Amino acid sequence: MTQDMVVIIDYGMGNLGSILNSLERIEVPAIISGKAKDIERADKLILPGVGFFATGMDNLKKSGLLPVLENKVCVNKAPILGICLGMQLFTKQSTEGNAAGLGWIDAETTKFEFDSKETGLRLPHTGWNSIQVVKGSPILAGLQSDAFFYFVHSYYVRCQDVSNVVATTFYGIEFASVIQKGNIFGTQFHPEKSHNHGVTVLKNFVENGC
Repeated sequence: MTQDMVVIIDYGMGNLGSILNSLERIEVPAIISGKAKDIERADKLILPGVGFFATGMDNLKKSGLLPVLENKVCVNKAPILGICLGMQLFTKQSTEGNAAGLGWIDAETTKFEFDSKETGLRLPHTGWNSIQVVKGSPILAGLQSDAFFYFVHSYYVRCQDVSNVVATTFYGIEFASVIQKGNIFGTQFHPEKSHNHGVTVLKNFVENGC
């Protein structure tokens, strides 16, 4: 059986090499590319991301990839996994720069707001934290609630449609840490930095009917 070809989308915002290395360790054929022709022929896509929401959207627009991605994901229903900022870009908008997102998920991206002195919590939310599974999804096959993953973020996704929330995490508030809407998957954590549990997530995305 031939494996799906995964394209890690290069738009100048991601932890691309780490994701590619993680996929290579589980023998998944993958390339890093910002070329439309590679995205068009991909079986599955990964949209990584670290940094400023508005810059991420500007980079996608300048790359000329938006029409290609819209057709690939929304028309052809190719599976896509958004990681950290990549997941946030799926939302309608962000308070970070007051920028519009891709609008694929009925959600907004907003900043954590709490008193650091009262809570003892700092931003960004950095380090290991657990998830609580609230809905079955192939992306989390073989994983249970309380599995730990690695996070680095100051903004989170607030879903208007709670049916899109697969798992939550608590950091001052409860927020969506894994989402799914049909062929669209997202993790707020970094699977490529999350050791065995992260490898399971990536393997599930490629092999488990996503």
